Amino acid sequence: MSEPTTTEDGPAPAYVDWDAQAAVFDDEPDHGLRDPEVRAAWAGRLRGWLPERAGDVLDLGCGTGSLSLLAAEQGHRVTGVDLSPPMLERARAKLAGRDAVFLVGDAAAPPVGEQRFDVVLVRHVLWALPDPGRALRHWRGLLRPAGRLVLVEGVWGTVTPVGIPTDRLVTLLAPLARDTRVERLSGDPRLWGKAVDDERYAVVATV
Repeated sequence: MSEPTTTEDGPAPAYVDWDAQAAVFDDEPDHGLRDPEVRAAWAGRLRGWLPERAGDVLDLGCGTGSLSLLAAEQGHRVTGVDLSPPMLERARAKLAGRDAVFLVGDAAAPPVGEQRFDVVLVRHVLWALPDPGRALRHWRGLLRPAGRLVLVEGVWGTVTPVGIPTDRLVTLLAPLARDTRVERLSGDPRLWGKAVDDERYAVVATV
């Protein structure tokens, strides 16, 4: 999943038909990461958010697997989860031959059983969930000791803005994490393939 689809009145509702969007999803610069500069910008950020040592990364709402691929290229083992089978078909094609598995499932309650991870990576998903606090508590339970939640979020739109403000997310994480770091992302147009003026950020929370 990613930022809301925009309309003349602001962001569209969260219930986008992601199956139908799969064929064109990667056309957005920050989705497909086809532009070398955009790709390098995300790879650099991810390198700073993920552990230096190879680990197990759970990419929730992974879409077509662009961040999964970057994580795998940095040596990590990746499990991707998304509700859209067509999105996952593209993710599997991107990561063919790599140490990665993709599962159809709900990001809020991923079908990973007793498996535990070093990182739970979630980009532009939490804003669309009905109970973000509950999802965060569940994701924390999927982490090994000293694991990390890496959450890329924002607030989009001016007429009817949607999303999660930084302060709210940090507050939700306070009882769950022993250390929380915020990175502002709005000011780096390389990440988006254009200049943006809304609120975009990442939170890295160590449990």
